[in-house]
Amino acid sequence: MLSNEIRERFLKFFENRGHKIIPSASLIPENDPSVLFNTAGMQPFVPYLLGQKHPMGTRLVDVQKCVRTGDIEEVGDNRHLTFFEMMGNWSLGDYFKTEAIGWSFEFLTDKDEGLGLDLNRIYVTVFEGNDDSPRDLEAFEIWKKYLPENRVYFLPAKNNWWSAGENGPCGPDTEIFYDPNEEPLGDMTHDEFVKADDEGRIIEIWNNVFMQYEKKEGKVVGKLAQHNVDTGMGFERIAMVSQGVKTIFDTDLFKPLIKRMEELSSNDDFKIKRIIADHLRASVFIISDGGRPSNTGGGYVLRRIIRRVVRFSDRLGLKEDSISSILEVIINNYSKAYPELEKNKTLIIEEIKKEEYKFRQTLENGLKEFEKGVDPFDLYQSYGFPIELTLELAKEKGISINREDFDKKLKDHQDLSRTSSVGMFKGGLANHNDKTINLHTAHHLLLAGLQEIVNKDIKQRGSNITEERLRMDFICDHKLTDDEKQKVENWVNDRIKDNLNVVRKEMPLLEAEKMGAQMEFGAKYPEVVSLYFIEGKNGNPISKEFCGGPHVKNTGELGIFKIQKEEAVASGIRRIKAILIK
Repeated sequence: MLSNEIRERFLKFFENRGHKIIPSASLIPENDPSVLFNTAGMQPFVPYLLGQKHPMGTRLVDVQKCVRTGDIEEVGDNRHLTFFEMMGNWSLGDYFKTEAIGWSFEFLTDKDEGLGLDLNRIYVTVFEGNDDSPRDLEAFEIWKKYLPENRVYFLPAKNNWWSAGENGPCGPDTEIFYDPNEEPLGDMTHDEFVKADDEGRIIEIWNNVFMQYEKKEGKVVGKLAQHNVDTGMGFERIAMVSQGVKTIFDTDLFKPLIKRMEELSSNDDFKIKRIIADHLRASVFIISDGGRPSNTGGGYVLRRIIRRVVRFSDRLGLKEDSISSILEVIINNYSKAYPELEKNKTLIIEEIKKEEYKFRQTLENGLKEFEKGVDPFDLYQSYGFPIELTLELAKEKGISINREDFDKKLKDHQDLSRTSSVGMFKGGLANHNDKTINLHTAHHLLLAGLQEIVNKDIKQRGSNITEERLRMDFICDHKLTDDEKQKVENWVNDRIKDNLNVVRKEMPLLEAEKMGAQMEFGAKYPEVVSLYFIEGKNGNPISKEFCGGPHVKNTGELGIFKIQKEEAVASGIRRIKAILIK
């Protein structure tokens, strides 16, 4: 079954069971494209899992674009990717374990509406229980209706408890595994199953999370007001088992890309081809959703993976203009599901070409620094200079490189990157406490002030909001003058003093677009959307933005707005950092 049919069948299956199909949110979250990508299907749903009403109802289904780079060095094996799609069905206070488990099994095994997979190759895990939540005997009993009892395994929280970070919704889950081997593994004991999972001989394909609890500061503090179901099925993995191939790179999602590289190079290093295919695919989607290479946040991630492509394409022996032809294949392969890729085709190719050119110049600078004896990790971190190249050059010159020291520094850096991502999933808000919410509303005022004072065509390109400060990236062709900054600051403070009401409304997407509401760059929206208005004294809104919230009820709650810093972050993109003083 080809990938496009799998995607369509999934959406149709749940639509027939009362779910509304909603489009994928942008890879770059609503308020934080400069720092964080959506790494899981549930991230755009956090406000609704916590109780806010979704404009499309309580049963939803989608295929969400995601990017994760924590395992970037593992890309090239049979299952790790940076970009992937996550298929999910959602119950927001509606159905729970019985329906979620039953429909999962039905979609996987039914030949007419589903995928028709072999039920004798399916295994399941459920939560064994701990101090936060009891053993999930309910899920166990439901699964016994569909599978033999000896194919359902109890595992601890590290395997069967899901949360997005230190704060937010969480709960026990049940995971579904599939045996892709030519000779089925058959019945396994608990220990045999764990060993098969560790060795990658079985593949996790679906996770049903039962969002019953809320976590604060890393601790479960109680139950949510509503029970939710959050499911996630890895699209590439399910394509792999549905098509009966050995790895995700043998599916129709990757085969055309690999074939194109085989036409361009006689080098048969399959791992390099997989890395190039994965990284270019991620780059295409990130750029289409508004991301641009830079030295910070998500832009740095994009820059890094493009530069890895250049490095590996050289090792594969590809000519410098070869990357563009591979990009054409990716865009053509995905244009049916994501037509915006074709629309943004020229932009995508040009951005990657520009970054390739910059990196080739960087390599020259890195070589000069290498000659000076600069630390290998500094070369890697500051110049994007590959450790493999450093080692090769060192060997030629008889220089000893401390690889253990480099690996330790790299691991520390990766651990820090992972830690900084945790908890940053709420649309750019570090948390939902009062100070952060106040700054979120001030952020809306700041955008409106920039458009009023500096240029009506200013567009937000990203933000990050903590309880200490707000940070906004925006498109602007010049450095703000001191006079402009002061006028923007005064404008925002005047609107705070006006005690203006902040109101959330739901309305049809077309109506919201006609009234000129500020939209998330590169995002698709459902037929009904959530907007936040800041109402002016004359009744006309001074700010209207597509936003899931939360916000204060009145601007008078905010305090005094103060711009701390304004600076450049990339060509044509400026950044403001600001605070509120009570």
